[in-house]
Amino acid sequence: MSDAAVPAQATSEADILSALGARSIVLVGMMGVGKSTIGRRLAARLGLRFVDADVEIEMAHAGMTIPEIFATHGEPYFRDGEARVIARLLEGGPIVLATGGGAFMREETRARIAAKAISVWLKADHDVIMRRVRRRADRPLLQTADPEGTVTRLLTEREPVYANADLTIASRDVPHDRIVEECIEALHAHLCGGQAAQPSADVASAIR
Repeated sequence: MSDAAVPAQATSEADILSALGARSIVLVGMMGVGKSTIGRRLAARLGLRFVDADVEIEMAHAGMTIPEIFATHGEPYFRDGEARVIARLLEGGPIVLATGGGAFMREETRARIAAKAISVWLKADHDVIMRRVRRRADRPLLQTADPEGTVTRLLTEREPVYANADLTIASRDVPHDRIVEECIEALHAHLCGGQAAQPSADVASAIR
């Protein structure tokens, strides 16, 4: 098959893998933005292994859930373990890694991600996050009398830090494959100097 007959999609993915080398792709952002769902699909598109840091932390604690670790040992203990797990995983790249919402807040973790990976912030607004997290009862930081107020506070604290990620993709209520395609386009533009497609109107409004 001639080079001209190779689909552009396939060459974009090959270009990204070549430019990544041993680096990983790390998804950061708030709970409920779709890091695990998008991460699995992105990894499949790129032919990389997908790893969820929270799952790895649970495995390291003999199957205790994240809420159980929080309840038993406290958040500082959890954050220390989370940093160690992420550091270990980044040594085994390239992978697509979904991180917990608070992981990127730790300076040493941000520095390690910057050195070993390309970071992608999946950014969603308050209403989108609340719609999604209401479906699940396993969010330790939302076990409060005012979950909406907690999400507002976390967004205020975390968004300026998430903004340090290499790339920002708007997570919103569209088909997952569309978000994955935007990740591919942004990664290609960032890593390979390609021109990312101009965002559509709903994307532009979502990331303002």
